[in-house]
Parts: sequence; structure tokens; C-alpha cells
Amino acid sequence: MKKIEAIIRRSNYTIIASKLNSMGYAIIDKRNLEDKQIFDTQKGSKAGGILGLKIIPLSKIELVVTEKDARKVIDVISKKSGFSSGKVGKIFVSEMEEVVEIGTLESTQDLELDEIKSPPPKPKIKRSRLVPLQKYTLLRLQTVYDENHETLASDHRIKSFSDFVNHCIMGYLPSFEKQLKHPTVVYGNNFREF
Repeated sequence: MKKIEAIIRRSNYTIIASKLNSMGYAIIDKRNLEDKQIFDTQKGSKAGGILGLKIIPLSKIELVVTEKDARKVIDVISKKSGFSSGKVGKIFVSEMEEVVEIGTLESTQDLELDEIKSPPPKPKIKRSRLVPLQKYTLLRLQTVYDENHETLASDHRIKSFSDFVNHCIMGYLPSFEKQLKHPTVVYGNNFREF
């Protein structure tokens, strides 16, 4: 999301606010700036009778918009600001990183997802190369591997202890998946006791 701050003519505030409201955005802050002395040929009251020095009442507005609508909002403000190109009107655009609720102090990092209200993506589980096993299970596998090392060496898939562990897990995994898909056949219940 983008935070847009714009310096506009004070007299054009209602025009811009109504146009932004029709787009679904509300101005969150409006401040009247001190009257600026601007050397300009635009209409305005003359300050002290000095030729070319005009006082133009200015306002600064702030609003937060989605990234996809930011360009449309900037165009609306630019066209309705009351300034021609190269004059004092400015639009500042900055990135919104986080929004914090005052009462609960909950923060929202990804503002685009909250606006769309889609479910948060599932976090990817990072796993090391070997999943740590419980100590007892690992010791038991080590004992079986040591006792049957010569027999296991004849199997081309098992070249080390870690290969043996993977072979045991992968050998049991298909039958376990089958049991989970058809729990009533294997376990006699639908995991209702869990």
C-alpha cells in the first residue's frame, strides 16, 4: 500500500475529497498550511502590492491507498489540485510497511492481503537433510544396522547408516499413508478417540 501526501489549493479540497470518496478512499488528514508567498502569475491576492508576489492558501492532505489504485488517485489529485504543471503543488508517495492497532497493538505487515481478505499463505516448513529422530529410536536403528551390516551392505540402496534410516522410513511410509486414507479398515475407528 502507498501513503500519498499532497499539497493542494485550499479551495479545491472539497472537489478532491468528493472525487476520492466516490473511488472509495477517505482523506485521513487535512492541514491548512501557512499562507505561502509564491512568485506566480496565478490568481491570488496581492501581498503588499509587490508585483508577482501572490498569496495562495494551501492545504496538505494525506491518505492511504492500495498499490494498484495509487496511480489513479495521484492522477485525480493532480488534475483537481488547482495548479498547472511546474507550480508549487506537490504529491509525495511513500511505501506503507506496517499498520498497528492502537488498542491491541496488533500489527499488520502485509496490507494488500488484509484488504483482499484472502487466507494467509501456509508457511513453508524448512527441514534439515535428516529429520532428527528420538534418541531411543535412533539407538535401536543403530543396533539393528550394526548387527546386520554385512547383510544390509548387499542391498545397493543402503550404503550408510543414514541410507538405512531413510530406507526404513520410506519402506513404512506407503503403508502408513494407506492406513490414514482408510482408517476404519486398519484401526477399526475414524480417529474419534484422538
